[in-house]
Amino acid sequence: MRPFILEETNYTHVKDCDYQVAVLPMGATEPHNLHLPYGTDTFQAQIIGAHVCEAAWNAGAKVIMLPAIPYGTETNQRHCRLSMNVNPSTLGAVICDLMESLEGHGIHKLVILNSHGGNEFKPLLRELNGTTPVRLFLCDWFRGITADQQAEIFDDAGDHAGEMETALGLAYFNQFVLKDDAGRIVADDGAVKRTRFDAINNGWVSITRDWHLLTTNTGSGNPHPATAEKGERLMQVIVERLSAFLVELAAAEIDEQFPF
Repeated sequence: MRPFILEETNYTHVKDCDYQVAVLPMGATEPHNLHLPYGTDTFQAQIIGAHVCEAAWNAGAKVIMLPAIPYGTETNQRHCRLSMNVNPSTLGAVICDLMESLEGHGIHKLVILNSHGGNEFKPLLRELNGTTPVRLFLCDWFRGITADQQAEIFDDAGDHAGEMETALGLAYFNQFVLKDDAGRIVADDGAVKRTRFDAINNGWVSITRDWHLLTTNTGSGNPHPATAEKGERLMQVIVERLSAFLVELAAAEIDEQFPF
């Protein structure tokens, strides 16, 4: 039993524990090239969350990781078989309901640990700002918190089911990574198609990308250079940075100037 993971702990422990911070892992259910499982984003959110919360707990922070939400926004993968969509407004409503529960239990700090690029929660943070006693924080682990290290660890981190996600899979849920008899992952090279517009290709204009047109088998980024060791190196970066934040957040008093 890990007392910082709500799914595993029990009322005997929970009723007397003064939790200060809740962590909500957000995943998705979607294909990841040919080799990674549909639960990749959810597995990543759970495993990263568990490592981070354990480090924070051991440093004295009273944190609790909530059960992961295994669905995300998949409107650009609606043509990819069994990609399961939940619209942003629905996800926002679920988060609001959970925040209300946390408020009722005296927990006023919530960190969304997001593992799916299709989940865009920054508008929700803006919409809820100042409307609830629960203070909301967002960590997209594949963006800012690791951005400066990805080029140091990976040949090319990739966008979806590429080297970075495959490395985490090899390190932490290897049993679900499809390999051939020689132990090589079964996947294409994750090549993506360019649009007909230079402004989009150059990043000057953005769109929501239809994944069945963009990719061959839903992969964006070459997974083949991935190793478990690279996944472990990335995890170390995330744990060091995010657990330190959770320790600070747990100890911080919510006053009129919070978080400044």
